[in-house]
Amino acid sequence: MSFSVTILGSGSAVPTNSRFPTSQFIECNNRHILIDCGEGTQFQLRKFNVKIQSIQIILISHLHGDHFFGLPGLLSTMHLLGRDKGLKIIGPEGLEKCVRTQLEIGHNKLDFELEFVALEKNSNTCIYKDKVLEIHTFPLNHRIQTQGYCIKEVQPELNMRKELVAQESIPLEVIHQLKAGKDCLDSTGMFWKFKKYTLPPKSLLSYAYCSDTKYDEGICKYIMGSTLLYHEATFIEKDAGRAKLTFHSTAEEAAKIALKSQVKKLLMGHISARYIDSKQHLLEAKTIFDNVIFAEDGMSINLRDI
Repeated sequence: MSFSVTILGSGSAVPTNSRFPTSQFIECNNRHILIDCGEGTQFQLRKFNVKIQSIQIILISHLHGDHFFGLPGLLSTMHLLGRDKGLKIIGPEGLEKCVRTQLEIGHNKLDFELEFVALEKNSNTCIYKDKVLEIHTFPLNHRIQTQGYCIKEVQPELNMRKELVAQESIPLEVIHQLKAGKDCLDSTGMFWKFKKYTLPPKSLLSYAYCSDTKYDEGICKYIMGSTLLYHEATFIEKDAGRAKLTFHSTAEEAAKIALKSQVKKLLMGHISARYIDSKQHLLEAKTIFDNVIFAEDGMSINLRDI
């Protein structure tokens, strides 16, 4: 089972020859999720060999154009390629009206259903869960409503200790409870402890996504202990005044959040087009948090290798 992040766009509002606006593709245990959809996302999906029709859920962080202007075009392409499976789109209030209006004006009638989930301002809740993953949203600190997302693996049923199962006559209904991580009493009154009869649970992976936001330690509680944290680092310290004014973060500030949140690895992105490269961002971040990389278009990170 895989858990990977592919960077489709690593730049900020103004695209460059090497960086498209923000977009990422997440594959988690056969679930396929697109986070943000800046202009040209569908081109990047093709360029980096991501199957467009595999996308099941789209998460939009906020309604600044470099994070969602690519969505109507992507939906139109899905239609032209023959999509007939529904698509869930989750984002701030106003997203549905904006997308449906653009599709209507462009005379684009889709042959598949769109299910929009509107997040209220400052939403902090689980917005999706199935047998293998769950997605939580939390508020970020930007000029308009902006939501962060955390994708977490769900603990599967525990594996039984086969030698004990062979030695003892464990009722079937008890086995189900033990595999679910629950102590229980059987019909005879015998008490069964799941820790005795099951193997330890596997370590679960999680990916936290913090798009546009000013430095705010309040987000740490939502992303604590994440395997991989994506945090915007639009500016370096010499432009900290600009970062504060525009409600963005510097590389040093992103590293401080990673350190305080006790994450395993930091992935920075959303670099301003004013910088030639991300070398200074990395130098500044590594003075605080060493396990850090900067996102590059086409980069893929396997969370199981962290």
